[in-house]
Amino acid sequence: MLIASLDTPPTLKPPPARFGKDMTQVTKPSAQVSPQTTWMLLVRDQRDRDAFAMLFDYFAPRLKGFIMRSGTGTGQAEEIVQEVMLTVWRKSAQFDPERAQVSAWIYQIARNRQIDVIRKENRPMPEELAEDPETEPDAGQILAVEQEAGALKKALSLLKPDQREIIEKAYLGELTHQEIRTQTGLPLGTIKSRIRLGLERLRHELKDMR
Repeated sequence: MLIASLDTPPTLKPPPARFGKDMTQVTKPSAQVSPQTTWMLLVRDQRDRDAFAMLFDYFAPRLKGFIMRSGTGTGQAEEIVQEVMLTVWRKSAQFDPERAQVSAWIYQIARNRQIDVIRKENRPMPEELAEDPETEPDAGQILAVEQEAGALKKALSLLKPDQREIIEKAYLGELTHQEIRTQTGLPLGTIKSRIRLGLERLRHELKDMR
């Protein structure tokens, strides 16, 4: 259960199989959105607790795995997940689906919280967390799979095979740079370069398709 606060978050219970909401009161992007984005918009615009429970059920195990990749133990990873999802509830008004996918937004919150914990404990910063996220374009803006699946598939086909492979592993396969290096044997610098160049090409191609 999430920690009680002045802005009391919902008590997480198994969500109903189906629920009906007044979606006319929810601000939505123009294109079709994923279930996760719909849930996030319901949380943001209606403070909907059933939708938040669904968000939690979807993202909690994924966030836990993401956090544990850097060496964090199970217990601490679960605590960080609770804190991250509490932040999602409290700061839901800051979510803008036109700027980033809900997954990119939530994972950035998790990354920031994990960095805070590591610094507080004076532990060495894992290489992946030490990377500057500003050195790469926002994947949420470029890889808007939930809104532009067809355009994305076509744009990916125009990339060089080596760039396409790395981008698919990083963003569609949700692998870390370290995991990609383990799989491919490529240096981290090469991986980052291919991602950067590939995303720049994707941005250009998707812009032309709009």
